[in-house]
Amino acid sequence: MAKKTKFYVVWKGRKTGVFTSWDDCKEQTNGFDGAVFKSFETKELAEKAFHSSSYDYIGKDKKVVSQLSEEELLLIGSPIEESIAVDGAWDNNTGLVEYQGVNYKTKEVLFHVGPLEDGTINMVEFLAIVHALALSKQEEWTLPIYSDSKIAIGWVSDKQVRTNHEPSEKNKKLFEMLDRAEKWLANNTYENNILKWETKAWGENPADFGRK
Repeated sequence: MAKKTKFYVVWKGRKTGVFTSWDDCKEQTNGFDGAVFKSFETKELAEKAFHSSSYDYIGKDKKVVSQLSEEELLLIGSPIEESIAVDGAWDNNTGLVEYQGVNYKTKEVLFHVGPLEDGTINMVEFLAIVHALALSKQEEWTLPIYSDSKIAIGWVSDKQVRTNHEPSEKNKKLFEMLDRAEKWLANNTYENNILKWETKAWGENPADFGRK
């Protein structure tokens, strides 16, 4: 079965518009400070989104209105608006990984790192949380941090990466970053709460890369 074409909207990047491949989208957004972009299933939706505000689309998954009962939704509640959301991405074709952090209220991209070679999704999910903690300490923010990765949240709590992924020349930089992150956790305290993003109740994490 042929792979279904996705359409990528870039609201803020080197060039803006609707692109028909992730490579074209990445060329406009990778390393661009504050890039804003998202994927769509059809060209019509993408064109409509491009001519609208990104705030109407980033962090909102219309398909996931509710996978839970009303009672479950009430128990979970709503996400805290004044917060930071972080997420990672892994390309199964190339093994490249990256991560980013987004201000949940404004949808501003606070940081974006990558792509990095030969990593795993758990590694970058962990780095994203620590990056958000370090940035928060630098800026004196006490905002809660949302991640949809239970594993990464556990690693941060333990202050230790527990991966079976082997170090190599390709991922040397990535492992150096993981080592620095562990040392930061060992030597710093923080006031931010690290919370689980409830995808089934709220839709995709606002920091999601939109490649699903």
